[in-house]
Amino acid sequence: MIGLIAKAGGAVLGWLTGGTLDRVLDSVDHRIDNDTERERIKADIVNVHTRAQANLLASRTWWFQLFFVVPLGIWFAAVVADSLFHFAWNVAALPAPLDQWAGWIVTSLFLVDGGKALIGRFSK
Repeated sequence: MIGLIAKAGGAVLGWLTGGTLDRVLDSVDHRIDNDTERERIKADIVNVHTRAQANLLASRTWWFQLFFVVPLGIWFAAVVADSLFHFAWNVAALPAPLDQWAGWIVTSLFLVDGGKALIGRFSK
């Protein structure tokens, strides 16, 4: 009985408002759907941009390693081998600004590789 009264009341309300309430509620529903879709698109754009930046950074490391890290690694290996095994190679120390740069390069290598490992771990 109560359901019949509620249904009749809804019909009377719809007749009095000319279906305006239904149109307003439909507009609200579409607005919510549009906002949700906009946020989803924004999230997709941010995701694509972040991936592009990560790929760009990863693609730049090959020349860095080729021209800076590999020679420093060879020099460092020669210093360690000469110090440990007394080969008498007399490996020269790097000049004043280069020794500091070498420290920065080796540090950045560990930071980049560590960052890649962390990103790889969290992206799975």
